[in-house]
Amino acid sequence: MIFHKALANLWSHVFHSASTPARWDSMKIVVGLGNPGQRYLLTRHNVGFMVIEELAKRWGVENWRSSRHEAHIVQTEKDGQRVLLVAPQTWMNASGRSVSRVLKYYQVDSENLLVICDDLSLPLGKLRLRPQGSSGGHNGLKDIISAVGSEFSRLRIGIGQVPTERETADWVLSRFGNGEMTAVLESLQKATLVVETWIDEGAEVAMNRYN
Repeated sequence: MIFHKALANLWSHVFHSASTPARWDSMKIVVGLGNPGQRYLLTRHNVGFMVIEELAKRWGVENWRSSRHEAHIVQTEKDGQRVLLVAPQTWMNASGRSVSRVLKYYQVDSENLLVICDDLSLPLGKLRLRPQGSSGGHNGLKDIISAVGSEFSRLRIGIGQVPTERETADWVLSRFGNGEMTAVLESLQKATLVVETWIDEGAEVAMNRYN
């Protein structure tokens, strides 16, 4: 319950803005995938949102704003590196529309993009970073690849395999159980370290250290 309130409180800082940025050649963009709305808060499919929120809390960032790119975004700086945190507000299956708009607007190449998403083929809490690749059947990644290509890093977070008695759609949209939250919270903490290493030292170093 405390974690639920922390996430809800963080999003209360969101506000509207349409300012135009200067070009940031060295900007890194970190995107967490999920579905918008309170209904989907803390569901398995929204673990990407959870990591983005955890990063913002860890870095003391609060000035979230809603953008015309159909996303909640915040600009910050981490150890001298400009970083944009992004939570698309399209439905998961249309994430590519938001991500492509953000990349184009900020004039950032996809090689400086990291996308964080859930993965039901990985054990609960298991992390896997890759510098590029296929969608692996994830509809959010599939839509992003369709929009910007596959040359971007992706951090997958295990949400556990679908139980035999459950449908896939029902499983990914279900909330984590109380007995799972310890593993989830630990994976969020580890994910923030992966992201920070990716920003500071690149995908190869982060993969070797945390995969």
